[in-house]
Amino acid sequence: MSTLLLIRHGDNEYLKKNKLPGHQPGIHLNEHGREQAAELARTLGRLPIKAVYSSPLERAVETAEPLAKALGLDIQLRPLLTDVDPGQWTGRSWKILHRTKEWKVIQYAPSLFRFPGGETFLEAQQRVVATLGELSAAHKKEMIAIFSHADSVRLAVAYYLGLPIDNFQRLTISAGSVTILGIDTMGARLLACNLIPPFAFPKL
Repeated sequence: MSTLLLIRHGDNEYLKKNKLPGHQPGIHLNEHGREQAAELARTLGRLPIKAVYSSPLERAVETAEPLAKALGLDIQLRPLLTDVDPGQWTGRSWKILHRTKEWKVIQYAPSLFRFPGGETFLEAQQRVVATLGELSAAHKKEMIAIFSHADSVRLAVAYYLGLPIDNFQRLTISAGSVTILGIDTMGARLLACNLIPPFAFPKL
């Protein structure tokens, strides 16, 4: 069984200000986010992790750096692990978007929604799951760490649980959290969800 540690990046100013970051470059961890990254390294650094993968966005890479350093591993970037692309909504405030008619579609029927100039949740799910499938096949019977984003992790978990996209937002994936999937030829299992370091690693 491949063990995939799906890790959401740490805190940043866009999260604090409730802005939609999307693929915008230059969004870095704040002080709290750096503390979360350090705690992830302390919690996971003694595990038999064989590889570290990350979305190329700075907030994910910066979260991965302390763990990669502790393990003596390079960070391998995978562009398809990036955040959902909100297109023209990039940088906009959730408080403002909450007033739009599209907001109800996002909340109650996200499978029907495409971000203006961006992608659909289904398109994002397909690219993330395809990448996870490739990584699990390349690391059979190994544990790997994968740093990504809230919706990317939620969409992946929803897929492997058979949860409809319209319900994927029922999953909570906090900043700096760890969600664990086990994948083998018989399918996938959710071994843990939204673990907040420090924590005792569960018996798998």
